[in-house]
Amino acid sequence: MLLCCTAAAAPQLRQVAPSVFALVGDNAEVSPENNGDVANVGFIVGDSGVIAVDTGISYAAGRRMFETISETASKPVTLAILTHPVQEFIFGAAYFQAQGIPLLAHRDAAALMQKRCNNCLRKLNALLGAAAMRGSKVVVPDRLIEQSIMLHLAGRNIDLLYYGHASAPGDLAVFDRQTGTLFAGGLVIADRIPNLRDGKIPGWVSALEQLKTLPIRVVVPGIGPPGGPELIDHTLAYLQALDHAVNLSYRSGASLIEAIKQVQLVEFRNLSQYELMQPQNVQYRYRQLEDEDPR
Repeated sequence: MLLCCTAAAAPQLRQVAPSVFALVGDNAEVSPENNGDVANVGFIVGDSGVIAVDTGISYAAGRRMFETISETASKPVTLAILTHPVQEFIFGAAYFQAQGIPLLAHRDAAALMQKRCNNCLRKLNALLGAAAMRGSKVVVPDRLIEQSIMLHLAGRNIDLLYYGHASAPGDLAVFDRQTGTLFAGGLVIADRIPNLRDGKIPGWVSALEQLKTLPIRVVVPGIGPPGGPELIDHTLAYLQALDHAVNLSYRSGASLIEAIKQVQLVEFRNLSQYELMQPQNVQYRYRQLEDEDPR
C-alpha cells in the first residue's frame, strides 16, 4: 500500500504487513537526481514504540525517515538497527543518534564502518554535494552484538539473525515474528545484480539457505521492491550460478580477463546493473578463488 511520497525519486512508503513499513528506494545508482536514496529502509511499530531498520544514505535521509515515522506512528523510536556496513544504509544513523536513539550493529559491521566509511563519506560529498551530505558522519553504534539474538522491544519479538560473513562482515537480518516480515539487509537484493565486493559466496549461500527455513511471509530486500520468500531464491540462484561459472573458468586455467569475458549469465541479463556489476563480480570471485587456491 503506497502511503506517501510525491517526488519521483523520493523513497516510497509502503505498508508491507500490519504495523510494518518499508521506505522503498530508487533501485538505481547513487546520483544527485535521487539524492542517493536507492536502498530500502523501514520500521516496525510495536505497542509502545518503533524499531527502525537501517537509516539511509545521509543525515538528511535519516531526518526524512524519522519524520515519516513520526507522521505514521505516534510512538517514540526506541532503537535503530544497522543491518550491514554499506553507505546507502548507514549515514542517516547520525540523525537518529542525535535524537538520543540508540544504534545497534554487529561488531564486525561496526569495525568495517570505522575502517573505511570516512572514505565513502568523502566520495558521497563529491558526488551528491556538501549540502546534501551536511551533518552526515560515521557513527559509533551504542550496542554491538556478535551472534543471533531475540529482542523483546516495544511490545514486539524481533529476531536479529547473524549467519556469519555473507554479503559483508557483520550481516544482520531482522525478522518480525508477529507478521513473518524479514528485513533482509544486504542478504537479499531484488531486480538487481548483487554486489560481491564485500561478500563471500559460500557464507552468503549458507545464510540464504538458513533464511529459507523460517516462516517468512514478506521480504524487504536491501535494494529492490519487497515481495515474498521467492526473493531469497532469486538472490540464491544468481550467487550459485556465478560461483559455478567462475569456478569452471578458473579451474580450466582461464586468466582473469578471459574469465570476465567467458562468464556471461544471460539468464540474469535483465536485472538492473548487470552490465556494470557482472564483470566486477566475476573479478571478485576469481580473486577469492586465487586466495583460496593452495597452489
